[in-house]
Amino acid sequence: MDVYLVGGAVRDELLNRRVTERDWVVVGATPEEMLAKGFEQVGKDFPVFLHPKTKEEYALARTERKSGSGYTGFVCYAAPDVTLEQDLIRRDLTVNAIAKDNDGNLIDPYHGVRDLNSRILRHVSEAFSEDPLRVFRVARFAARYAHLGFKVAEETLSLMRNMADSGELAHLTAERVWKETIRALGENNPEVYFQVLERAEALNDWFPELIASLKNSDSRLERAVSAKASDDIRWALLFANTSAEGTETLCKRVKAPNKYAQLAMLVSRFSKAFTPSNTADDWLKLCNQCDAWRKPERFTDFITACTLINDNADISSSLATPLHETVKEASKLSAKAFVEQGLRGPQIGEAMNLARRDIFEKRFRLDLFS
Repeated sequence: MDVYLVGGAVRDELLNRRVTERDWVVVGATPEEMLAKGFEQVGKDFPVFLHPKTKEEYALARTERKSGSGYTGFVCYAAPDVTLEQDLIRRDLTVNAIAKDNDGNLIDPYHGVRDLNSRILRHVSEAFSEDPLRVFRVARFAARYAHLGFKVAEETLSLMRNMADSGELAHLTAERVWKETIRALGENNPEVYFQVLERAEALNDWFPELIASLKNSDSRLERAVSAKASDDIRWALLFANTSAEGTETLCKRVKAPNKYAQLAMLVSRFSKAFTPSNTADDWLKLCNQCDAWRKPERFTDFITACTLINDNADISSSLATPLHETVKEASKLSAKAFVEQGLRGPQIGEAMNLARRDIFEKRFRLDLFS
């Protein structure tokens, strides 16, 4: 049997990037031989094994044949007669179809090294179109490597458009689309992910509510990267110009986790209320609407998102600090003190609201919100 390092490890090594995980392909072996060497089989649809010591994945060389819709509709064939070249041609991009043998020699039948040097993301073969998830994967790779000058090849974009037009993207699961999207939002240029999907006309099935406002999101995402904002904040920034109804619909469609969906809803509903023209009553109303008292961490994320939405960062930052401090002070109020005054039921909530308003008014008298 022959063993080769493949995929992202080879690609990133050639780009002088840190290699985080290594995948291997084994040519000329059977599952029985792998098990005899102490490997643990983990793949059901095709034979994948974990190395007994390193726990890295070793997959038997295989071919694939499309048998249905979506990214799961494949029949895999793994046997000793499958060649390395046959295994590599089923991969998505040429830069991911480079192998390296134990002596350090590169096997590059589909010119991945040339495309790495040219900074091109290009599909390996027409079989690319059999897996609709690859449309989102290519967009994610574009977001990851945009800062290095990588672009998607025009012929690959054309193929992606054909895939989107075929309706195949609708057969993907929400979980897979969400996984690619949230990984893309964590990259150096998350805005590129949506730019590529837009050029590929691939937004209609999963992100139609964002189409009209994506251009406004580019600069916000760029600021979010500079600020090292969390991925849930980056997700929420996409919805600053989207209706609450559209935001809720999209979040449900992609099955966004509650943390992401709730912050996105706050941004879509209330980010426009984060403005220097606010009065003390306006700020108090905003805090109440955002449930700042019970969920202070989420409200902090909301404030951060609002500062990134505003093109004038100085104005936003000048509002964020006093708002943080005022909410922190107002949050120290305890219902116990009002109970001890003899108040009951709704009277307690009303009294606490008035006390919080007094704190905001005091801050305004000190010109802290100016």
